[in-house]
Amino acid sequence: MARESLLVIGWKERVSFPDWAIRRVRVKIDTGARTSALGADFYNLSEDPLLGQVVELTITFDRKRPERQMSIRAPVLGQAIVCNSSGMREQRPFIETTVRLGSVTKMVRFTIANRTRMRFPVILGRRALAGDFLIDVERAFTQKRRR
Repeated sequence: MARESLLVIGWKERVSFPDWAIRRVRVKIDTGARTSALGADFYNLSEDPLLGQVVELTITFDRKRPERQMSIRAPVLGQAIVCNSSGMREQRPFIETTVRLGSVTKMVRFTIANRTRMRFPVILGRRALAGDFLIDVERAFTQKRRR
């Protein structure tokens, strides 16, 4: 893809999750992470007769409003071994959902992680960014609010 057609984004942005009707979630753009991570306050894995393994997540997308938790249920696509922020390897379930960042809407694979102590509940890693975005690390929140 030509460099001119890549959407320039900053080191932190706001994204929407159209499948879950969730808008304007703060995310960290993390080119040091290969995978993307969705921070759950807690989650539970269970079996569904039609979907197979599913995860039920409780997520606080806005740390300033902890009372506004969201419950999300999604099929688990598998398990991934990832290095956490401390450099330790851990096994995490992963799911896929649609993400909209600026004018780009795409399917993104997320591992489920405990990010309650992190500043951002979501990180977008290299796989989610590849082919669509150019990151300007000196900028933040470059995409205008979309209704």
